[in-house]
Amino acid sequence: MKKNFWQSITVTPIIVGASLLANSPAKAGEEINLAQANNDSNTQIINQLDSYGAEGGVTSQDQVTSVSQLRDVSPTDWAFEALRSLVERYGCIVGYPDRTYRGNRALSRYEFAAGLNACMQQMERLIASSESVLREDIEKLKRLMSEFEAELAALGARVDNLEGRVAFLEDHQFSTTTKLQGEVIIALTQAFEDGNQAILGNRVRLALNTSFTGEDNLVTRLSAGNFGAFNTTGTNRYRTGGLPITNVPTSGSSGTTNQTFNLYPGSGNDVLVDWLAYYAPIKLGKDSQIQAYLAAFGGIHSDYTPTLNPFFEDYDGGNGALSTFASENPIYRIGGGSGAGLSYQLGFLEGLLGPSTLTVGYLAGGASSAASPADGEGIFNGDYALLSQLNFNLSDTVALGFTYVNAFQKADTALFGGGGTAGIVGTTFANQSASALNERFQSRFPGATVDQKDKIVNSYGSQFAWRITDSISFSAFFNYSNVTRIGRGNDDIWTYGGGFAFPDLGKEGSVLGIFAGVQPYNASPTYFITDAAGNSRRVRVSSTTLPVHVEAFYKYQLTDNISLTPGVIWVNSTNQGQNDDQIIGTLRTTFTF
Repeated sequence: MKKNFWQSITVTPIIVGASLLANSPAKAGEEINLAQANNDSNTQIINQLDSYGAEGGVTSQDQVTSVSQLRDVSPTDWAFEALRSLVERYGCIVGYPDRTYRGNRALSRYEFAAGLNACMQQMERLIASSESVLREDIEKLKRLMSEFEAELAALGARVDNLEGRVAFLEDHQFSTTTKLQGEVIIALTQAFEDGNQAILGNRVRLALNTSFTGEDNLVTRLSAGNFGAFNTTGTNRYRTGGLPITNVPTSGSSGTTNQTFNLYPGSGNDVLVDWLAYYAPIKLGKDSQIQAYLAAFGGIHSDYTPTLNPFFEDYDGGNGALSTFASENPIYRIGGGSGAGLSYQLGFLEGLLGPSTLTVGYLAGGASSAASPADGEGIFNGDYALLSQLNFNLSDTVALGFTYVNAFQKADTALFGGGGTAGIVGTTFANQSASALNERFQSRFPGATVDQKDKIVNSYGSQFAWRITDSISFSAFFNYSNVTRIGRGNDDIWTYGGGFAFPDLGKEGSVLGIFAGVQPYNASPTYFITDAAGNSRRVRVSSTTLPVHVEAFYKYQLTDNISLTPGVIWVNSTNQGQNDDQIIGTLRTTFTF
């Protein structure tokens, strides 16, 4: 979990045990006498202290309390007794974070001043608490303070400066518990098919991450965009009853052409809340816990479930694959909305791709509303998707996952719609949304409506990821869904894909990705329609072409916060029809902050 920004900051000296920030000899507002050093020497001293401070850091849990904890100090060393006195009597020399003392290393005056300051502060605390301090130690300390007056004063000046800056930030900070994160995508994209023009659009996401304990996270995300969906054209072949096969032109949108930046609420850059969720750990023991997830709105399964698709998956953000299909197994797109998930870390094989986990989750929403109390809606009486997944590591670099989803969906809910009525991936015949099917059939039967029924879904998926080397990764997925349209028979929906990623190619943070597969398709789509005259008939799509998907992109990391991604997507058949191949070219620019 992401911690609050201020909770994650600790400022402690390297060798000293007492905090220089908390116990500075120079108080705010006091005049610091640096008569022995001019401005250039002041700068040199502070620069030397900065260089010294950059060598590492200790936290409270790293504190050395016994000289025996230092790995490179032994009782035979000539300074062993002196060092033991400093560590165990006064606790002011603690070593480096790796529990070494590095006694043979040259010591600068600046480092000695830092250690001296720590011992001075520790002795002051001992005297104030009426604990004994040897008089000869006090006399030695006074002489050293006089000798190192300039260095100690420089430490105080540096601390005063830091304290002033921290006070300013605390007075002007956005929140003590909330951190703002943002992502802006500006993309030039074109589908090279009749009826589609090149478009330049944007999508913006602003997330407020709020932590109350340092381990939990409340996510409130605002989103807006203005991208238009690409149209698809082609021909489907229908057989109606005993009549001959008919070629019918079709047009309209399809989930097979979606890119990740097509996913946003509203239109025309209307700003809406598109995700509200809470993460928190549930402690089961010293080394065991369950990660809990609660979605009030906009939840999807990949929020809490490992998807095992590294470098392609960016949770529909702007730094992974271009298409929604290459981002993750479509099984995670079944259902969405409001609900909860639990992920239990299994006690074995914590590999490169994360720990082995057992995950369960329940999300409600779709054509029905989880927030509505009406009959047939609500959290338990409308659309839902129940997921279970076992994800485990075969080695440090190989991971395997098995997923099962049981779902109920209303007639107008898209199978792979993430809880919506429009398919995010896959063909219209695979998504089984009544409104999208009506759009398809009305070109052949004007005024017709599809007698689409509510659906029961049983979906089975598997994921595989292999980090072949530090610079080559392979991942793949497979999904089969059996869809029962109540009173209208069963449909078999298939999809699979895999790809290679080459991280840090050309520059650290950059990725070359190549992905290929078959988008979700219906193996034998058959429907019942009612035409404008009230006649009902059975229509079977007699000839389908697999929607083969091939994608290549190269994300070039210009800076830590800006990436540029050119890429191309080819889909052989956007709606299981004839002669409607689609080529999409994209140049995506992503800004993160």
